[in-house]
Amino acid sequence: MGLYSGVIDFLSYFFKFDLAFLKLKIGLMMLNLALIVLLSYLVGSIPTSIIVGKLVRGIDIRNYGSGNPGGTNVIRVIGLGWGIFVILFDAFKGFFATSFIAKWFYQGNLTEVLNFTSVQILAGCLAIIGHMWTIFAGFRGGKGVSTSAGILLGIAPFDLLLAFLIFIVIVALTRYVSLGSIVSALSFPLIIILTEKVLKFQHRDFYTLLIFGSVIAVLIVYRHKSNIKRLLAGNENKLSFGKRYEN
Repeated sequence: MGLYSGVIDFLSYFFKFDLAFLKLKIGLMMLNLALIVLLSYLVGSIPTSIIVGKLVRGIDIRNYGSGNPGGTNVIRVIGLGWGIFVILFDAFKGFFATSFIAKWFYQGNLTEVLNFTSVQILAGCLAIIGHMWTIFAGFRGGKGVSTSAGILLGIAPFDLLLAFLIFIVIVALTRYVSLGSIVSALSFPLIIILTEKVLKFQHRDFYTLLIFGSVIAVLIVYRHKSNIKRLLAGNENKLSFGKRYEN
């Protein structure tokens, strides 16, 4: 009877310990995921163009030009230099989320459940959401093109370069930044297929990247719905460097 009780006590202790250890592992994994989600969203939420508008001209950029808090509108309203700064910083937000935040917290049991590309994409999605619906500016953010480019720079730089070339060609021919953004976004999933299947360029996680690229394309097109209406009506704003707001 004593031996039987001892075995029962040992097994009970073992399984309780194992269950507690499992709970700890899951808890740490969820903490890492939560930190990736929270920090990526907060970084993406930094309203670069709104901050620049306030500091440089004392205005809310959303009330001038096209009304979009993005780099192109900053170019129109404030100037080329500040517009380029906004575009680059917004891109850096996406790059930082996928290349640094994802890497910092991709550890422990998280590495056994998700591959690194999936974690990068998770971080990137939250950065885009933060940019589009920023908590720091009444959830009225930009359209996510620059931030998406920064994300893809950290995940698929060659594919991004091809999409960027398409963007440059469209804008150079039409001077419509919105049209260039829409066409390059829609072309990105096709570029991924082309580079993987035709050029035999091996992506780390082809299907996950393809799905992500398609989701980004849909989001960018959705955020450009007002631009699409203006393009169809023939009254979309063209890229220009001449007019600025004077305070």
